[in-house]
Amino acid sequence: MQNVKKIVLAYSGGLDTSAIIPWLKENYGCEVVAFAADVGQGDEELEGLHEKAIASGASECHIVDLKEEFVSEYIFPTITTGAVYEGEYLLGTSMARPVIAKAQVEIARKVGADALCHGCTGKGNDQVRFESTFAALAPDLTVIAPWREWDMVSREDLLAYLAERNIPTTASATKIYSRDANAWHISHEGGELEDPWQEPTKQVWTMTVDPEDAPDTPERVTLSFNEGKLTHVDGEALSPYQALVKLNTVAAAHGVGRIDIVENRLVGMKSRGCYETPGGTVLLKAYKALETMVLDKAALKYREQIGLEFSHVMYDGRWFTALNDALLAGAASFAKKVTGEIVVKLYKGQATVTQRKSPNSLYSEDFATFGADDVYDQKHAEGFIRLFSLSSRIEALKNQG
Repeated sequence: MQNVKKIVLAYSGGLDTSAIIPWLKENYGCEVVAFAADVGQGDEELEGLHEKAIASGASECHIVDLKEEFVSEYIFPTITTGAVYEGEYLLGTSMARPVIAKAQVEIARKVGADALCHGCTGKGNDQVRFESTFAALAPDLTVIAPWREWDMVSREDLLAYLAERNIPTTASATKIYSRDANAWHISHEGGELEDPWQEPTKQVWTMTVDPEDAPDTPERVTLSFNEGKLTHVDGEALSPYQALVKLNTVAAAHGVGRIDIVENRLVGMKSRGCYETPGGTVLLKAYKALETMVLDKAALKYREQIGLEFSHVMYDGRWFTALNDALLAGAASFAKKVTGEIVVKLYKGQATVTQRKSPNSLYSEDFATFGADDVYDQKHAEGFIRLFSLSSRIEALKNQG
């Protein structure tokens, strides 16, 4: 064990981190400061957290409100890149990790800690995301990962450990699912989902209405953007976090935002997860619809390449890197044109863009019409096609010869 005097632990109040506090004190002989991040996971998740941390042996517990920072500084910039991991995952867990880890480092500096600790397992992506942030922002601090050190391997082990020390916990021996929630989404893993042939039961989903039970009448929501930033929902000026909360509420009621995927973890294995991202699904659809109005073919193609690369940068925990900065700068340059309004229809699990307008629109009815027009001479297309396909023509003539 390394010689450390004060450790700041990323604390959730769950079984793992409740056991980590006394384990750190016993094995490192140090003071443990608990740090919890409010990233919009819900008040019920934070209720009694301070008292629970102290009861587990922490000397202090800092609960930091990161909701607005999370949405405005991490979610919204990611939206401008168009990043979607492996075609479906909207990166909900990934986006929260850098803002949490950064705040943990700030607390460590504030209390004079010499070490940082997280409760991530050695099989997951989060250990990489946390520790990559620590490396970028606090390379001088020791990093402790109990799941890679202790000999406990099950929930039963952790419960017995706490019981032996008379440390209270509300956890039970049976944990059907592993869930992670924030303002953007909630994820579900474990239980029946470990069998990819098993269809998720109704008890998996917690945030959205089952699309089969959603209202029979569609609902429309209007999103207004200014230079890539969402500013109004249905004409109401809202902060980034408030706007997301409103979109989550309206979209969840229509069963929007459910996905069930098998993804490639960074550490090499595949995992199956179900994700609910109602407001985010609407927001991303609206943003991309507005992009198609204001970006030309070459610009949109390049922005799509940025999105593909950025999805891996975000998923892999590389937020605090030069590559991240460059990709975000590129996306921001395109976002300057993304101003306008989009109407999205919500119905039975689907979010469909039905109306769009922008002062920067490149769409021209005069050119696009199928009716008579005075602005486009169709005879010009012949020369364009001949030059566009000239290399193919030359190759074919050569092969004939």
